[in-house]
Amino acid sequence: MLWHIMKLYSDCGIQDFVIPLGYKGFMIKEFFANYRLHMSDVTFDYGRNDEGRMTTHAGRAEAWKVTLVDTGLQTMTGGRLRRLRDHIGDAPFCMTYGDGVAKLDIQKVIAFHKAHGRLATVTAVHPPSRFGTLEMQGEQVAAFREKPQGGDNWINGGFFVLSPEVLDYIEGDQTVFEKEPMERLAADGQLMAYRHDGFWFSMDTLRDKKQLEEMWATGNPPWGMG
Repeated sequence: MLWHIMKLYSDCGIQDFVIPLGYKGFMIKEFFANYRLHMSDVTFDYGRNDEGRMTTHAGRAEAWKVTLVDTGLQTMTGGRLRRLRDHIGDAPFCMTYGDGVAKLDIQKVIAFHKAHGRLATVTAVHPPSRFGTLEMQGEQVAAFREKPQGGDNWINGGFFVLSPEVLDYIEGDQTVFEKEPMERLAADGQLMAYRHDGFWFSMDTLRDKKQLEEMWATGNPPWGMG
């Protein structure tokens, strides 16, 4: 999921990433430590000397800069973000979770954030239904729609643009970003919403994971191939 999310940003021209680590953070470190090897054809030649020689071919690794920061096993979402202060700088930055993908033009979200001048922008999305809907005419079913997405409801889609001052709204490690900080930002008139009507999907359950894998296996997933 991290790779897919990073590809979304990379496709929009963002190449510099800071990732807060917690559970199994060592696996993420090892993945990026060997990322070029993962993304390349490789020859191992053990005939030249005792140590052998490795040559990579046709490397497909992106020109990413990736900073991995240990933020503690028990730290909450706000606390993890606050711990990144030294790596974020003084300019507005993008922030998202590690469990959702979308067909989203992130540069448009950034432009929206710059235009309104407030401290925080959240991408608002329609929650996908987990059930099909029946369109009724009296007692007759006129149409059936399998798990439609839409309606009048909007939820937090998890793709943010934030000004560094937002970090001052986070008290400490146990602060959940979606609670007090976002509530205070909204109360202060500092939280704006970018409405996204396109594809969005969050991997919250094993069922969601299987659905995303099926979409990827088609060769044309709705969030793009990266």
